Amino acid sequence: MTTAGTPTRGAGPLTGVRVVELAGIGPGPFAAMLLADLGADVVRVDRPGGPGLAVDPAHDVTNRNKRSVCVDLKSADGPARVLDLAERADILIEGNRPGVAERLGVGPEDCHARNPRLVYGRMTGWGQHGPLARRAGHDVAYIAVTGALGMIGAPDEPPAVPANLLGDYAGGSLYLVVGVLAALHHARVSGVGQVVDAAIVDGTAHLTAMIHGMLAAGGWQDRRAANLLDGGCPYYGSYETADGAYMAVGALEQQFYEEFLRLLGLDDLIPARKDRTRWGALRERVAARFKSRTRDEWTAVFEGSDACVAPVLSLREAPGHPHLAARGTFTEHDGITQPAPAPRFSATPTAVRTGPALPGTGTADVARDWDVPRLLCDPATDDA
Repeated sequence: MTTAGTPTRGAGPLTGVRVVELAGIGPGPFAAMLLADLGADVVRVDRPGGPGLAVDPAHDVTNRNKRSVCVDLKSADGPARVLDLAERADILIEGNRPGVAERLGVGPEDCHARNPRLVYGRMTGWGQHGPLARRAGHDVAYIAVTGALGMIGAPDEPPAVPANLLGDYAGGSLYLVVGVLAALHHARVSGVGQVVDAAIVDGTAHLTAMIHGMLAAGGWQDRRAANLLDGGCPYYGSYETADGAYMAVGALEQQFYEEFLRLLGLDDLIPARKDRTRWGALRERVAARFKSRTRDEWTAVFEGSDACVAPVLSLREAPGHPHLAARGTFTEHDGITQPAPAPRFSATPTAVRTGPALPGTGTADVARDWDVPRLLCDPATDDA
């Protein structure tokens, strides 16, 4: 079992933690990237030919800060190579349908036979058991059945799809990372590893905890755009500007609401805050005011205020926002603009140390550093 040594600058608090990532798509690679950003030594086991739906490996920033080896798990000695890595690892992450890793010879029992302290993280949409466990799926289906998708969008339109951020990454990747790190703590205290079943349906449902509490208390209506936080409230949402752009408004508290209306020049509507019968008129007046100026003009109006109003930026615009630029929220590495590692640590700062790991290019280094000479025996794993 590895132990953390003196961290190098920018290495992060997980320096010394070894992670094996069985290559997949979506939430598994993102979870492994987060562990790598935090300083873990992540070795991605790529399959010959690469995974489906993958972007150009040179631009796949979810593989930054990692190293890659290529192993054909369907070859006679492919599983043995992965088990050699698992024997020396603290955490293993896989994202196959239930039973696939077992059939390939790298399931939890196989790995724990070699390394009883291993934390075995399983990333799936439906989970390891249940009627849908072996069915295919993607983010939009997982968030649909949890009730989360049904909360998003206008009441007279189909639910709005929030990219794959809500299910894959919030309900999936982040819960997997929390789970494997909690299990790692347990393993280091007890000497016993375990399996972490991270299902996107479970994590996404967990994210709705506050809403379920409000629903039980009568403070949330179970329909879209009828509540304080789902676009139903005229002072929590977005409005189009004169140039076809948008401003986001989150003026929930009384003092922020009053400043918001004062800067809009609509002070006469202050009493409408809690009067739902006036919300329709309030929305129309606010919408008309925002349409009278451009996004940049309104940004200047609300600059420095506590009205809780911000411009809605595109992905390409976001890195240039003055606050994000000042914090270094985005960074550039090898010509690719990308989000910087998060969160931040005072004693063990993180950094983008390397660009995306190209399949197989870390074989020789991993074989040496992890003392797994068998990796070099397979021509498919030779350095590119």
